Amino acid sequence: MMSDSQAILLLGPTASGKTALALRLAEEIPSEIISIDSALVYRHMDIGTAKPTKEEMAAVPHHLIDIIEPTESYSAADFARDCVRLVAEIRNRGKVPLIVGGTMLYAKAVREGLSPLPATDPAVREKIGAELNEKGLPALYERLRSVDPKTADRLAPADTQRITRALEVFEMTGKPISELTAQKGEPLLKLSSYALLPPDRAALHARIEERFELMIKNGFLDEVKKLMAMPGMHADLPSMRSVGYRQAWNYLSGLTTFDAFKEAGIAATRQLAKRQMTWMRSMQGTLLLNPDEKVASLAVLKKEAEQILSGLQQ
Repeated sequence: MMSDSQAILLLGPTASGKTALALRLAEEIPSEIISIDSALVYRHMDIGTAKPTKEEMAAVPHHLIDIIEPTESYSAADFARDCVRLVAEIRNRGKVPLIVGGTMLYAKAVREGLSPLPATDPAVREKIGAELNEKGLPALYERLRSVDPKTADRLAPADTQRITRALEVFEMTGKPISELTAQKGEPLLKLSSYALLPPDRAALHARIEERFELMIKNGFLDEVKKLMAMPGMHADLPSMRSVGYRQAWNYLSGLTTFDAFKEAGIAATRQLAKRQMTWMRSMQGTLLLNPDEKVASLAVLKKEAEQILSGLQQ
């Protein structure tokens, strides 16, 4: 049987076993993995992102890992463009594209199309930056609340990047960013969407804590020290907003204790997993799989991959 899907999308919260399942599938079906992870794009960020090992990446071709420096930025639009190109290239090689990860905004971009948001205008960004320096973030947050209360309610008052971006968009378009993001485009790819939803939240929390402890043991803080020493690095870069990195930066800057760093890092990871699972449940046309039922989940994915492969071979 053939499938009209162009690729398999496999989502899941952090520490749910997505990578292991994808690698297992790739052992049985000719496949290549496209990472859908906003932290794995950065070079030099290996331990704190739980990046696949050299052995794993050698066993199965991986894409969109280690493609930019931590001082650079990479957007959902960048991902969508690269993902569409890679899906076509992998299919042309007669293999099944496996899009695997947990960045839900990227998934939304390829599943639903991109919202008509304007690109950053350096002059507008500079103007908003000057306002930030002069009046402070609370004043900008209140201004956002007056022009776009829906976005203000969604953002934390300390979220400098998203508050300033929302004001930039309003300056450029005269419309709230919440109004623009509500406008959907056309799906960019035909995908068979699956999501790993752990049934036991306490067990997931335990795995998250165990993995964070292991990262520290494996040299996570040394990794962040090296990043902090790189030219152009600062705490407000998108790369340093990745879970764990901001908390490590604060600790290494003397702003918190080691115990507070560890507690904050684990808490932030758990909050990320909660947001990921909430988003996954809301995604229409997505089949939820139990990551604890590895054999059954693999069988479902293998059947879909075989159908896609059959279509490629016609």
